[in-house]
Amino acid sequence: MSNTDNPGLKVRREVMGDAFVDRALGNATEFSQPLQEFVNEHAWGGVWTREGLDRKTRSLITLAALTALKCPQELKGHVRGALNNGCTVEEIREALLHCAVYAGVPAAIDAFRAAQEVIDAQA
Repeated sequence: MSNTDNPGLKVRREVMGDAFVDRALGNATEFSQPLQEFVNEHAWGGVWTREGLDRKTRSLITLAALTALKCPQELKGHVRGALNNGCTVEEIREALLHCAVYAGVPAAIDAFRAAQEVIDAQA
């Protein structure tokens, strides 16, 4: 299915980058393929395409949620996405620091470590 046939896949590629999406789709198995389709349709096609919030704001909210959920591996991909969406390193840092108060310092420490890996790799 092409990006034009699938608005969720189009947005996912714009935010996360072709390499990330190609890797996610390429690593999908018969078992996990339905999850990839669900993510494209509902997360990227159903939520990220809505009006009301710009992509930069959605990225910061996503970083906060992934920090609170203690998902540092998933957070790494979304730090790249946040940078692609125009978030600055300072904005990412402030969002994660804000999470320390509401999601807990240990969760924020893991998020800072994950984000630092991505930021260092971008430099």
